[in-house]
Amino acid sequence: MAVFELILCIIAAVVVSSFASRFIPKVSTPLVQIALGVLVAYLPFFPNARLNPELFMVLFIAPLLYLEAHEIDKSALLKTLKLSLSLAIGLAIATMVAVGFVLHTVWPVITLASALALGAALGPTDAVAVSSLGKEASLTQRQRGVLKGESLFNDASGIVGFQFVLAAAFTGEFAVGQAAGEFVVSFFGGTIFGLVVAALANWVFETVRSLGWETTTTRILMELFLPFLLYLGAEEFKVSGILAVVAAGLFIRFDRSGVGPNVARTNIVSSSVWGVLSFSLNGAVFILLGMQLPQAMTASWSDPRINNTLLIGIILLVTAVVIALRFIWVAAMLRIARDVNTGKRRKMTLERWRSAAVMTFGGPKGTITLSLMFTIPYSIAGGADFPMRDELIFIASGVIIMTLLLANFLLPLLAPNRGKDPSAEMVPITIEVLRSTVEELTGRITPENRRAVLMVIDLYTKRISRLKQRNGDSDPQGLERLQIEALHWEKEFVRDRLTQIKAHPAADAATQELNVEACERMLDQIMNTLRHTSTDPTSGHAVSQIRGRVRMLQRRVNNYAKRTISKIRHTTPLVSEDQIFARTRELQVEAIHHVIDRLVDEMGNSTYNTEHCSALLLDYRRAEASLQARPNMSGTAAMITQVEEVKKESYAIELGVIQDMLEAGDISRAQAKTLRRNIYVMQVDADSGI
Repeated sequence: MAVFELILCIIAAVVVSSFASRFIPKVSTPLVQIALGVLVAYLPFFPNARLNPELFMVLFIAPLLYLEAHEIDKSALLKTLKLSLSLAIGLAIATMVAVGFVLHTVWPVITLASALALGAALGPTDAVAVSSLGKEASLTQRQRGVLKGESLFNDASGIVGFQFVLAAAFTGEFAVGQAAGEFVVSFFGGTIFGLVVAALANWVFETVRSLGWETTTTRILMELFLPFLLYLGAEEFKVSGILAVVAAGLFIRFDRSGVGPNVARTNIVSSSVWGVLSFSLNGAVFILLGMQLPQAMTASWSDPRINNTLLIGIILLVTAVVIALRFIWVAAMLRIARDVNTGKRRKMTLERWRSAAVMTFGGPKGTITLSLMFTIPYSIAGGADFPMRDELIFIASGVIIMTLLLANFLLPLLAPNRGKDPSAEMVPITIEVLRSTVEELTGRITPENRRAVLMVIDLYTKRISRLKQRNGDSDPQGLERLQIEALHWEKEFVRDRLTQIKAHPAADAATQELNVEACERMLDQIMNTLRHTSTDPTSGHAVSQIRGRVRMLQRRVNNYAKRTISKIRHTTPLVSEDQIFARTRELQVEAIHHVIDRLVDEMGNSTYNTEHCSALLLDYRRAEASLQARPNMSGTAAMITQVEEVKKESYAIELGVIQDMLEAGDISRAQAKTLRRNIYVMQVDADSGI
């Protein structure tokens, strides 16, 4: 029960960290979670329980590594494979050896095996921690690819090396030949086991879907079950469970193909579940790190046999060794690497030295390092306490914090974002897709679906407006020019109607007089509004006159009616006030319909922006709805159904636009995938609402 309460409290702390990190975006989320872990460790109601090291490895390491391998960009990984493997294997081994011998030399009380175990644990980097940094740093695609690939592979190499060195520390014996043989068997055996399971899993998923047996629930459960099965199964065969998880994650593809709401819903739910699980597991590890710090610090700090100054110095020394060795290794690899085009080695320019520094500080220690240190047993083979366990965890924790702090504050200086948000690159592409969709929908308007299509166009207009506001790319002046033009359209319509009325007088004199008076009054109001606007639509006076004008259409109609009634009351006593009001309202609605038709026609032209036409359409349709005396609610259900059908049709149009842009080379495959994923979300929502 205590362990269960501990897990619940940790999850609660992770939730709090997700909110707290929003208010301090320049501080990485792992640092926030570590601080929360330290805080909750002192809360009286927080349970004091320990997780079994083996359970910790299965519960955290297996799913995190599997997800990292499964989600990594395979094409980017292949492009940077040599450099990633050099860092993942060569640098990891060099770090283990350097840290081990330096630490054992400076502090002989720590055995060489234990020091090597710490060095092996400090080999893996945490790409998740880098991506969690505030958005002040901007890494290139190649740098991100190298760091992610390194994190994936050095997790496996570091963990395997850590397990063998830890076994030597546990038993006190280490046979080089036997260890090398076991390492080879474990390495290749784990890889082969993972590949076999991956092939089997792919076949199972494809078969289940082809037979129609797949449901969202069974699919997600099978996905979640897989990494634990891989790890435990490989360990049963005495091979590396970590390598099995990584190999399977790289080659398991799942069947994400197919068309339809069920496929889209399954893929979306799968991504969402794994996203929540990944954040929760990573957050839990850093919360546990913060909780462990006070205990390890207290035990070490209060021990009279340990010099506290030496302890702090060891942390700084180990951090310096890790950082310096990493910088030298990265710089050497950049110097040795040949140019893809010329095939020659390039000199180390200032920019390349800066890139080496970025990749040095861009590889902080984190989840895997801490998880490995937690797996150190509490006792050795003879039953005695594991020597210096708390101190080793304390040193590792200090190095993690130091590397995270360096990454958090130095990366923005080395790779400043300069206001360029990677997510903002998708905004203009998304707007272009939405514009094309609106234009296509406009061409499909018929008398039967007119109202439903215009309602869907309104929704697209709102989406475009939100995106433009987020990107700071709004153009109020263009919208104001269109509003002025719409006023001229109204004026032309009413003037033409007045000409027709005078050319073809009504049989009844009172009706003729009412029609003429209503048209003249409307013309007076429109001309008065236009006179009060500047000839320059960009001036502040024009803005103040035009802004909000359409939203007050109903109020203007009421003014028309009152003034018309007031005048006709003295000139045409045969006409009732109700007739005057009704005729004025009808004329205004006709004028609005005329403007709406013109706006629909303009969407197919390049004179005005599509979103401006859509925005003004929305305003005029709102005015039209407010002018309807008693709207007919009998067709509401049928209208809702028709709107949903048009929305489905619009999603198909969007997908077609995205495919056309991809084939034309306007967008990349990754961008097309992101755009399609957003449409799948809306498709699922539409299917769920019917």
